[in-house]
Amino acid sequence: MVRQTSPPPATVAVAGPRFWQSHHFQNRAAQVLFLAPAVIYMVAFFGYPIVKNFLMAFQEYTTSTFYTGEAPWVGFANYAAVVSSPVFGKAMLNTVLFTAGSIAAQFVIGLALAMFFRRRFPLNGVLRSLLLLPWLIPLIASGAVWRWILDKDNGALNRFLAAIGVASDHPGWLTSTSLALVAVILVNIWIGIPFNLTILYGGLQDIPEDLYEAAALDGAGGWQRFRYVTWPLLRPVVSVVLVLGVVYTIKVLDVILALTGGGPANASQTIATQSYHLSFQQFDFGQGAALGNILIAISLVFAIFYLRANRRAVDE
Repeated sequence: MVRQTSPPPATVAVAGPRFWQSHHFQNRAAQVLFLAPAVIYMVAFFGYPIVKNFLMAFQEYTTSTFYTGEAPWVGFANYAAVVSSPVFGKAMLNTVLFTAGSIAAQFVIGLALAMFFRRRFPLNGVLRSLLLLPWLIPLIASGAVWRWILDKDNGALNRFLAAIGVASDHPGWLTSTSLALVAVILVNIWIGIPFNLTILYGGLQDIPEDLYEAAALDGAGGWQRFRYVTWPLLRPVVSVVLVLGVVYTIKVLDVILALTGGGPANASQTIATQSYHLSFQQFDFGQGAALGNILIAISLVFAIFYLRANRRAVDE
């Protein structure tokens, strides 16, 4: 009797997962999907305007361009026109004075307040919260309030000065060529103090109390503790605050427009406001873009300093 043996079962080849089904591909796809909205936003609202502004600076771009679509290429003619303009030198000087004056006062007052609020006392948190109001109020509202405060005839400041017998002649804070720039600097200082206070106060909180106690035991006074303990440990934060403040202040537009509009007689005109006037009042978008690119280049220099300062602060 012959025994019949069944054939061996056929081996079924199991195919590996396809590439798009792999764990690595799915992780990569998830990363791309999460990053896509931010990348699209950056390209649409930052990348495209910067590239468009850069190209417009080399074109004769006016209101007729919107109808004809023609913007003749003029090379560096727009840059030559804005740099040779009699307003450019005044605007550049005002930009330097406005930025330097604002940053110096904001930092000194912000650091003094940060050192003051480092001490514990009743209503500490409430007062710090109230000091944030200038930073939280919309700048249009702040500008309207300060225009009333600094008004020559009915302003609260002139009435107060006249009441105490300091200035009975009612100086024109916003209409005088010698006071307009000072007025906008003072208002910008008021707006920027909360930013400096917040960042510097956070830096002070990271300094251990043990160092101050050890310095006090060694006989160090208040100024010596600040010089040898506070300042060296706060220096990385200080560098970041100063560079960020310059980048933010050098392109301030709304405060000046709300108060003086760049006047009187270009007394408070800056590079940012002059670029706005060329683009949206004289409708010479090419020259306005050229001034905007100059401002971007200046801001880029300080941004590079900020990145280096930030990297140094992280390393330390």
